[in-house]
This record gives sequence, structure tokens and C-alpha cells, in this order.
Amino acid sequence: MKVLIRIILLLVLIGTAATVLADDEGGIFRIRLDDDIINPVSAEYIVQALDTAEEKNAVAIIIELDTPGGLVASTRTIVKRMLAAKIPVVVYVAPDGARAGSAGVFITLAANLAAMAPSTNIGAAHPVSVGQEKDSENSFGEIIKRLISKNQKEIEDEKPEKNKKSKKPGAPMEDKILNDTTAWIKAIASERNRNEAWAVKAVTESVSVTAAEALKEGIIDFIAKDSDELIKILDGMKVTIGDKTLEIKTAGKQITDIEKNFRIKWLALLAHPNIAYILLMLGFYGLIFEFTSPGIGFPGIAGTVAIILAFFGLQVLPTNYAGVALIILGIAMLIAEIRIVSYGLLTLGGVTTLFVGSLILFDTPHDFMRVSMPLVYAFTGATLSIVLFLVFVITRSRRRRPSTGIDGLIDMKGEVVAWNGSEGKVLVHGEIWNAKGTSFFSKGDKVIVKIVDGMTLLVESDQQTDSL
Repeated sequence: MKVLIRIILLLVLIGTAATVLADDEGGIFRIRLDDDIINPVSAEYIVQALDTAEEKNAVAIIIELDTPGGLVASTRTIVKRMLAAKIPVVVYVAPDGARAGSAGVFITLAANLAAMAPSTNIGAAHPVSVGQEKDSENSFGEIIKRLISKNQKEIEDEKPEKNKKSKKPGAPMEDKILNDTTAWIKAIASERNRNEAWAVKAVTESVSVTAAEALKEGIIDFIAKDSDELIKILDGMKVTIGDKTLEIKTAGKQITDIEKNFRIKWLALLAHPNIAYILLMLGFYGLIFEFTSPGIGFPGIAGTVAIILAFFGLQVLPTNYAGVALIILGIAMLIAEIRIVSYGLLTLGGVTTLFVGSLILFDTPHDFMRVSMPLVYAFTGATLSIVLFLVFVITRSRRRRPSTGIDGLIDMKGEVVAWNGSEGKVLVHGEIWNAKGTSFFSKGDKVIVKIVDGMTLLVESDQQTDSL
């Protein structure tokens, strides 16, 4: 097990955060965030890519952006590095259909030059803290409340009250986070001479606009239909970096991609909420199999490794550890059901606890940061099926008469080899045993074993055989 863990850790640590495909000194570099969630892994990728581009004296670095959003802490890391960059940073929201949502707004505004493809959008940057109940109407508690409501009128009567509550000021901590984020995005927009009023609305009102509207509002600098047009437009444009004004010269230069290497791809995969959940559940499946079978084998080792990898993802995601505790409790109850058989009570409790824990595993109102519901249903159903199957197999095996060992001799038929008085020797299952009985037997009589006393069998006449 130690060797396997070391191999996995070695693979994770191999390589740098970004790999340049060509040694293009003074060229144009590009990194791509293709529907990526902004988290510590993507932040590391962008920061080290900027370091690489600066070392190569790049003319500019293009961040091709498509993101639904992500974590505030990781966004701050990226923005701080972009504002401190020594080369022009261009954010290009692309390809068609891409979005710069939530954290993507901050990254776009922090660029020296910002561009968007025609069919893209930007906005909805309202901050949500861990534990903030923005989707209270869709929360588990609210769903249960609706289910037990006596009638539809009762539900309708609650709606105005909810609307009133939604207009009230938030909790002090929520207001503090909102004010801090508003000031931050306003400072970024001011630094890059962008529309501060719209930037504030993106945070306070979650407004979102198309590429054409973003250009009109002064959020971006231009629209480019593809990378070739982007390079043409960039040629000759001037940006201010520190106290210097630089002219971007892109004529005749090719774009060099800074690709994610194995380590970044691997860590980014682990940091996805669905992948982290799958690894967590597969790890528990391995442990369940290990607990229900003798010895320590591959399922236990693989399950342990899967859980370790899952906890890396949980570490960088907005994890609600009450959800983790509920999942562990649910699995423990299911394992206990396999061991002691509570006639369904532990199974019901375990599956319910597992389902609720999966729902609240990631504490965020954003769908892209949660475990998808079909996945939750699939694993809950699969877990229930596995446990019911194991309970059935174990229960049937307990009811079955033993076929081996001392207990397996009970009710087995044999033949008298020799007999004297009340004891003698009998042949049972290919072996000769000392035997005792209350009847007198002759050699060749058929007997049946009733009791095993140490190495001596208590036998009786096999009446069915004698009557034939």
C-alpha cells in the first residue's frame, strides 16, 4: 500500500505547472481556460504561465477565457498577479458561446486589454460566502417543508413573506463580504479605466451582458471573431504597465500555447466536485468490500487511495464537512447492516443519511460547484442495491446448513465398519470415526450422525435406509 501511494504522489509531483510547446522568445503566448472552474489549481496554472511568459520576454500573453466562475480566494490570486504583470495581459472571452461569469468578470476587468468573441457574455459576479443560503427555496429543508405543507394555499401564502424577507438587509458577514467585493471590483475597473458603475452592478445586482453590450458599456476594448482577428487588432495597440507605455507588436508572430502539463491536468480533474464525489464513493465501496471479506487485498488499498485523492478535491472546494460526516455515518450504518442485520432499519437510515450528506457536501448555491443530482441518485441507488445484495447473500448463507467442519457432519449418513456393544467405528464422508449409539449395529448397517462430541459421533439407525 505504501508503495502504491508513493507512486501516485510521485506522478502528481512530476513536472512544472505549465509546459511551453516551443521556445518562442519574444513571441505571443496563450493559455486556455476551457469551461474551467476558478480554483487553486487554475490559479497556479495562470500564475506560473505569466511567470513563463515574462521570462521569455513575451510581446503579450492571451488568456482565452471560458468559465462559470469559482472561488474568491483563487480569483484574488490571479488578479493580483495580472495587475503586477510586466508584460501586456489580454483576456479574450472565447470561443463563441463562452462566458466570463462570476470570477471571470474580475479576471476580464483586470486585463490590460479585454476582448470577447461575438456570441459570448459576461457578468453575474455577486459573491456568495460558504454557508450563505441564497437558494433557500431550493434547499433541502425548504423542499421538505413544501412536501409536508397541508395545501397549495399555504405555500402561496408563504411567498409574499419570503419576498419581504429577501428585501431585508443580509447578515452582517454577508454585507461585509459584499461591500469588500464591491470595493475590490471598483478598484480593478478604475485601475484599467473601465466602466466602474457597471462593474459595481455586476457584483451588487448580478447583471450580465452580451459582447456587443459589453463593448458599448466600456467593459471590454473590442470584439474579435477569432484568434487571427484578435492578433491583427492587437498589433500597434498601446498599454500602460507601471510608469511605461508599451506598444504591442504582433505582426508576423505566431501564438505559442502554454499547455497544462500532466500535474495540472491531474489536479484540475481531482478538484472537480463530481470527480471528488465519485472518488469518495468508490473509496467507500472498496472499504465496504474489504470489511465484508477476510484479509487485506486490492479493494481496501484502492479504496484508501481513492479516499485520499478525494480529500484533495474536498480541500480546494467549498466543502461542507457536515456533509462528509453524514456520508461517513451513512456508510458506517450500511456496513453495520451487513454485519448485524437490523431488518432494514440501518439500511433505511444509512441510505437517507448518505443522500442528505451528498446533497450538502459542497456548501455553495452555484450549480457548477455542486455534485450533479443524477450522480447523487445513481450512487445512492447503487449503494442501496449493493447493500441489499450483500445482506441477502449473508442472510442466506447463515440459514444454510454448514457443509464443512465438525458442524457439517450433523445429519450426514454413514456405514458401520465395526461394532461392539454400544460403540464402534463408522465410515462417514470417506473417514472412519469413533461412534456411540443406543442400538446394537452390525457391520454394514446404515446410520445417521446426530451429535458430534469431540472426535466421537453419536449415531442412530437410518430408519429410511433400513426399511428399504
